[in-house]
Amino acid sequence: MNMENKNNHCCHSSGGGMSSHGSAKEFLNKFWIITALLVPLFLSSGIGSKIFGLEGYILNDYIQFIIASAVFWFGLVFFRHAWHEIKTRKYGMMTLVSLAVGSGYLFSVAGVFVPALEIKFYLEISTLIWVLMFGHYLEARSGAAAGNALEEIAKLLPKKARVIKDGMEEEVDVSALKEGDIVFIRPGEKAPADGEVIEGGANVNEALITGESKPVEKKKESKVVAGSICLDGSLTVKITRAGENSTIGQIKNLIAKAQKTKPSSQRLADKAAGVLTFVAAAAAVLALLIWAFVFGQPLVFAFTLAITVLVIACPHALGLAIPAVTSIATSLAAKNGIFIKDLSKLEIIKNASYVVFDKTGTLTEGGFGVTDIALLTEDYGDEKQFIGLVASVEKHSSHVIANAIVNYAREKSIELASIRDFKNIAGKGVKALVGNSEYLIGNKSFMAENEVLEERKEPHQDFLRQSKTVVFVAKDGRLIGLIALADKIRTESYEAVKAIKSMGIKPVMITGDNKETARNAAEALGIEIYFAEVLPEDKYKYIKKLQEDGSVVMMVGDGVNDAPALAQADIGVAIGAGTDVAAEAGDVVLTRSNPMDAARLIILSKKVYGKMIQNLIWALGYNVVAIPAAAGAFASLGFFLRPEIGAIIMSMSTVIVVANALTLKRIKL
Repeated sequence: MNMENKNNHCCHSSGGGMSSHGSAKEFLNKFWIITALLVPLFLSSGIGSKIFGLEGYILNDYIQFIIASAVFWFGLVFFRHAWHEIKTRKYGMMTLVSLAVGSGYLFSVAGVFVPALEIKFYLEISTLIWVLMFGHYLEARSGAAAGNALEEIAKLLPKKARVIKDGMEEEVDVSALKEGDIVFIRPGEKAPADGEVIEGGANVNEALITGESKPVEKKKESKVVAGSICLDGSLTVKITRAGENSTIGQIKNLIAKAQKTKPSSQRLADKAAGVLTFVAAAAAVLALLIWAFVFGQPLVFAFTLAITVLVIACPHALGLAIPAVTSIATSLAAKNGIFIKDLSKLEIIKNASYVVFDKTGTLTEGGFGVTDIALLTEDYGDEKQFIGLVASVEKHSSHVIANAIVNYAREKSIELASIRDFKNIAGKGVKALVGNSEYLIGNKSFMAENEVLEERKEPHQDFLRQSKTVVFVAKDGRLIGLIALADKIRTESYEAVKAIKSMGIKPVMITGDNKETARNAAEALGIEIYFAEVLPEDKYKYIKKLQEDGSVVMMVGDGVNDAPALAQADIGVAIGAGTDVAAEAGDVVLTRSNPMDAARLIILSKKVYGKMIQNLIWALGYNVVAIPAAAGAFASLGFFLRPEIGAIIMSMSTVIVVANALTLKRIKL
């Protein structure tokens, strides 16, 4: 539900209902006051007096007028929102409520001061206000039960932090923290902001971000995420990102932006609510005219039917049908580390024909490690010297393979040399001068482009058959060695592919790796469609190709070098965003590097869409029957609806819609 100033009882996106998270208590208090005022009105009514044997108990007209006016005063909140709807030309529930309550009250007042009119709807109108007030209270409670994701996220941060200044601890508000501050975190306490450990060690629970309750060990230079819980030991942390820039701040911004978006079914509900307002108003006028002037019924009877039409047609359920579902969906997704930036994408995700996975770091762990070194000549030193020279060049690259080679050299305590004229050729390799020699390091096509000569037949085929990535190393135009690296397929990838295929969706793998490596990985995972040797900047072309026949494509990547592909896809999913949750690329951000979350996202979208449709069918279908019934269409069967009964039925339809939405909370993703 869209959140605004709670003091204004913010309207629903349909322009109808009033949000109610902050005003549940207020609605309940008003409800009890109106209940007390209704007792004397009810006891003096025909139904009440018969039930309690008080046929002789009749309130004076003026006393009824005073009591009903007090109840009407509480109902003025509906008129304020109706005025807002009229000004913005978004006619909805409050417009209808105001028409029903206002006309009924005014005619009743006229009946007091002009006795000949004999029209009094005090009990009916007061009952309608009473039911609506309780309906809004239920809505408020339902909203709280659905879980306001923003409020839940806000609870993750502590209110105070221990800042160390000049060797002394000082307790400050978390809002006062800034980048560079040093904070001390004790066992059981939460990290107040994102930072880096500069002293101490502890196991930390990062379930709020990763969804995994398994403790993560933190030591010097480890990153700490805001809201994570220090389980044992203590940490001295230097703040790197605080406030809105912290992980929690970014998540709050993501959710706030998402709450401003609407699914297309919500836009349909908005239009339907507006149309229903005019349909109900027209039906009420027709009922009044036909029963009074065609069938010759008393004006009070005709007017009772008209009021009942207005009451029962209130699109309260329609206004809540979609927001009730999306508020729960947003909360449920957030608890599972899934952040949907645009709620309109929920209805597209369920129609996905293809789910395209980037291979490295998505389907695989992305943690490349050196497994084999093959020297093709002994003219250029031993294995240690060879790795030292390659690592000297690769340390200037940020590529995952380069990092693996540099880490390997550091583990072996190999000293690195100085280089010059370093150049990075995206998707192919790097080159640089070491001493007076030029080194080329990259894939086979990079070697071919530079006409590198082969000393002898390369042993890289064996590496490829083992699904290993091969790095070619050339010195002064001659191939001198190979480095094989392995990137293990994630266990969750097998589950994700299986789950996606079970839903009738085709999984696709896209990678910059050579065809043989790609084929081995695809076959291991059971993926029939894959694209190999694809440059990062060209990935979007393959997405576009899959879309040519009208297929809906969901792309799952890391959100950095996959940005063009994520933007081209119908649904872009940035996976494993870690602490940088506000990834610009992608419509959905998954905080875990777990491809199974992509499958969970599809399951969630199907369940959510199902609930949206169920609620819309109920909210609209109920009116198809209720409006004619209220207008007296079933009079030949002796069936009429009184306004107070119509109010109860209308309120029950709202409760049904909210209750149906709440069943989403039972879904296990």
